[in-house]
Amino acid sequence: MTTTTRTRPAALTLTPSAEARITHLMAQAPEGAIGVKLSTPRRGCSGLAYSVDYVTEEVKFDEKIETPGGVFYVDGGSVLYLIGSVMDWVEDDFTAGFVFANPNAKGSCGCGESFTV
Repeated sequence: MTTTTRTRPAALTLTPSAEARITHLMAQAPEGAIGVKLSTPRRGCSGLAYSVDYVTEEVKFDEKIETPGGVFYVDGGSVLYLIGSVMDWVEDDFTAGFVFANPNAKGSCGCGESFTV
């Protein structure tokens, strides 16, 4: 009997601009940071928000994505809300930040700070 191993696709896709921003963040990371982590804590008027923070240790069920500039983690409890998403870094004259194209989001608040699935 032959066993095949299938590679699991990443929970979300990072654009080259998002990868470049992770590289920039890791170049300025505080001592002890091993990567950057995306999570979806409960907050805002729609229920869930995107949060990107430095991390100092790996958590067993977090998704680990290797980027050219450092390791990017997705919170294990947030993966189901993010499957198929694309994360981008966007800058214009007035704002700069990560932007998410999330096919699981069914709605968002008026200010765009939170979403619901």
